[in-house]
Amino acid sequence: MTGKHARDTEEQEREVPEPVVVRDRRKIDPQTGELRQPEAVPEESGGPSLGESIVDDAVGAESDIEKQLAERTADLQRLQAEYANYRKRVDRDREAVVVAAKASVVSDLLPLLDDLERAEQHGDLTGAFKSVADKLVAGLQRAGLEPFGAEGEPFDPSVHEAVQHSTSPDVAGPTVTTVLRRGYRFGERILRAALVGVTDHEPAGPPPVEAAVEGELPVDQLSDENK
Repeated sequence: MTGKHARDTEEQEREVPEPVVVRDRRKIDPQTGELRQPEAVPEESGGPSLGESIVDDAVGAESDIEKQLAERTADLQRLQAEYANYRKRVDRDREAVVVAAKASVVSDLLPLLDDLERAEQHGDLTGAFKSVADKLVAGLQRAGLEPFGAEGEPFDPSVHEAVQHSTSPDVAGPTVTTVLRRGYRFGERILRAALVGVTDHEPAGPPPVEAAVEGELPVDQLSDENK
């Protein structure tokens, strides 16, 4: 034990102590009195510095934020477009319901308008009664009621219902020549077709042949015999 302890003591004495390095971090040189330049810190090779790592992380985070912002913006625009289409559809349906309700009310008043028209044709629509009738008709027309069906109109099977038919060379095509009941439309909706009489075009026939008088042959037959 004594020999081992002696050897350990000798080895410790032979160890050279590490030199103590004292760094002068004063910014002013005590000998020259000038400002010292900061010592450059050597960069470690083999990877990016701490500053570069922070910049890369910041750029990546900013890219993710921009991507999320673009996605949220697209979602918001899609929702706005869907809501705009929904509002248009609701407004269109509401308007259709209002027009249908008005058309239903006006349709119930058509027999009354027929009575007023017949009374006017017979000269019974006079005085205060005529004034009230004119106001009623004017109000219905302002609401969108439009009468149709008059003599001389071209026949249109979509708005005219033909109940009489005749032919004449005086017309160029199917023409309304008699109106038995006026038709009405409300906006683009046909409330009632007009009952009319229609006249078609009839081409003019050949001139009549002169009859023979007291045994004489017609002129055409005489010309044939002379041939």
